[in-house]
Amino acid sequence: MPSLEDRIAQFEKMCREDPDNDMAHFSLGGAYNQAGRFDDAAASFAKCFELNPGFSKAYQLAGAALMATQDTERAKKVLLDGYHVAATKGDLMPKRAIAELLEQLGEPVPQVESDAPEAPVGSFICQVTGKPGNQMARPPFKGPVGAWIQENVSNETFQAWIRQGTKVINELRLDLSREEDAEVYDRHMREYLGIDEAMYEKLTSGA
Repeated sequence: MPSLEDRIAQFEKMCREDPDNDMAHFSLGGAYNQAGRFDDAAASFAKCFELNPGFSKAYQLAGAALMATQDTERAKKVLLDGYHVAATKGDLMPKRAIAELLEQLGEPVPQVESDAPEAPVGSFICQVTGKPGNQMARPPFKGPVGAWIQENVSNETFQAWIRQGTKVINELRLDLSREEDAEVYDRHMREYLGIDEAMYEKLTSGA
């Protein structure tokens, strides 16, 4: 497996070669976060949502990184912007996470009208989007993460990830036969589906 420094260098190179690639900036921000380089992480996540204003997870992670640098004023602005994006898109998990960060900062959580439809009684509700959908008949892959996805993520949201995952593979030029590239893909999948590091460790601790 490549070192964290090697992965940072790889993603920095991708961002230089393709500066309009939001997924490359998102990957770089994640690597900077892991390295404790929170100023750099915040800048990378900010670049990501500048390129893709609907990427609510990038606002969440940028705000958290700014909080780690004690830049609370910028963190509040980014998180408030991200909350509006997440609420209007119906991105339930980033919305909840951003609300928690705003509460930590003592900032009132705004009331925002959501575009998500009201859920009919008895329907399966996707925990990522908060929208009704169809539950998958079986886990998409073996293991505790696959089981969690079946229990919490609608088939419609997972299919949206498959489309986004194809973009990740193409834009980051991943070869999934390589362990390090497969891990990059899996990390993006977990981010997209709202499985943060703490949840991932909890899910896999008994695996």
